[in-house]
Amino acid sequence: MGEAPELNSTFWHPTFFLLTGIPGLGGAQAWLTLVFGPMYLLALLGNGALLAVVKIDTMLHQPMFLLLATLAATDLGLATSIAPGLLAVLLLGPRPVTYTTCLVQMFFVHALTAMESGVLLAMACDRAVAVGRPLHYPVLVTKSRVGYGALALALKAVAIVVPFPLLVARFRHFRAKTIGHVYCAHMAVVELVVGDTQTNNLYGLVLSLAVSGVDILGITGSYGLITHAVLQLPTWEARAKAFGTCSSHICVILAFYVPGLFSYLTHRFGHHTVPKDVHIILSNIYLLLPPALNPLIYGARTKQIRDRLLETFKFKKHQF
Repeated sequence: MGEAPELNSTFWHPTFFLLTGIPGLGGAQAWLTLVFGPMYLLALLGNGALLAVVKIDTMLHQPMFLLLATLAATDLGLATSIAPGLLAVLLLGPRPVTYTTCLVQMFFVHALTAMESGVLLAMACDRAVAVGRPLHYPVLVTKSRVGYGALALALKAVAIVVPFPLLVARFRHFRAKTIGHVYCAHMAVVELVVGDTQTNNLYGLVLSLAVSGVDILGITGSYGLITHAVLQLPTWEARAKAFGTCSSHICVILAFYVPGLFSYLTHRFGHHTVPKDVHIILSNIYLLLPPALNPLIYGARTKQIRDRLLETFKFKKHQF
């Protein structure tokens, strides 16, 4: 009984957490706004423009472009879930975030990441059908099926990520209210928990392997089918054209999974050798780089979108 007051004064259930930014950088972290600020601006403008173009141009109301619009909407949500708070912490220093807001941010960051991975898999399947079964494509891939597929991906992301905040919320005591991070990442909050966090760690590992691993295997299988179909084409020109329809998607896949895998590996296996500030910077690049690059990749490499954007800009120029 004599130790109870000391326990209660040391560990508590906080009403808020304090996001401190990137440990070790101090005031120098403000310069990172010159990197992450333009990334967020590109994500807002680029994905907003893509969504507007797909909505306005009825010629783009096709399955491939509806999947692209789903990706753009996911990118907007993902970037917005962390960028405003991230920039505020980098510029203004440590800032408080309520306990509930922290759990909500944790949910949206991980759910939208899972959603993006699922959309990339759906786009790979779409390209596999377009290249491998071009005559059956209009029957097999329809707008309604794309809509149901996007809904299924959203429900799956919600279902598998809801346990993250719930597993944290079950703990009543934390060692501190200070989170050495720029947003409420699951593992950054779990590090503060007083109690057995083995379930949290195990679920995080299983989820990462199950979601990303299954999606990567599905994408790899889709491109295996695409490669097989392309190699059956009679001429080099036909093969190049078929592969060209997938080039934008391949660039987007690399932009998402390469930084993601690097960030994941450094966190799981290199946390003793890779400094924490480097890991936090990598995790932010992983979340903000794809939303910034994806609209640029599709805008530059997809003729229908590029032409529609150029027509829009020319129209506005003539107005002035």
